[in-house]
Amino acid sequence: MAAGDTALSICSDALQMLGAKAISSFSEGTDEANVSDALYQDVKKQTLLIYPWSFVYKKSQISKLLTNPTTEYKYQFQLPGDRIGPPRMVMVSATPGSPTIRDYRIFGDKLMTNEETIFIDYPYDVQEFEMPVYFVQLMKYMMAWHLAMPITDQTEKAQYWQGVAVGSPDQNGRGGYTRIAMNMDGQGQPNFVIEDFPLIAVRF
Repeated sequence: MAAGDTALSICSDALQMLGAKAISSFSEGTDEANVSDALYQDVKKQTLLIYPWSFVYKKSQISKLLTNPTTEYKYQFQLPGDRIGPPRMVMVSATPGSPTIRDYRIFGDKLMTNEETIFIDYPYDVQEFEMPVYFVQLMKYMMAWHLAMPITDQTEKAQYWQGVAVGSPDQNGRGGYTRIAMNMDGQGQPNFVIEDFPLIAVRF
């Protein structure tokens, strides 16, 4: 984890990559501080959602509300306040291997279903000190890309840092350092092996 990193340090490093002045506070009144403050949270959340990063998901049981929905579903549940995107999985149990359910709908900050108990894996707004080093570096490149035009007014710089961050347009946002960060993130994930497959076993 990048314990010493903050939103301010990420933006300061990105500004220095552009040849601009570092900032000491988002409220210092400079153009660099104002633009960084305006853009950072949106860029951060978009970057957290471009890929199912291993560190961005929480598992939580969500609370069933007392009032029933006026829809085809029996129950409604309150989604967590720190959620930044749709759940990756919706389950009726936290037990490993519990099957996911698909008969649900999300309306605003409510999840509606006919199940009485709901657990979800959902992406949340990860704080900077919780981010792995490779993701912090990606955030610096992403901020350099998004700050380039408003700070330097140079299209070439914006295009350059876009390439560093996500690669060329034909790579659909999965090139550049983003690809490297994805590979690093995947190294900590288990490889799933099919140990038993009935359609093959029956042939023997």
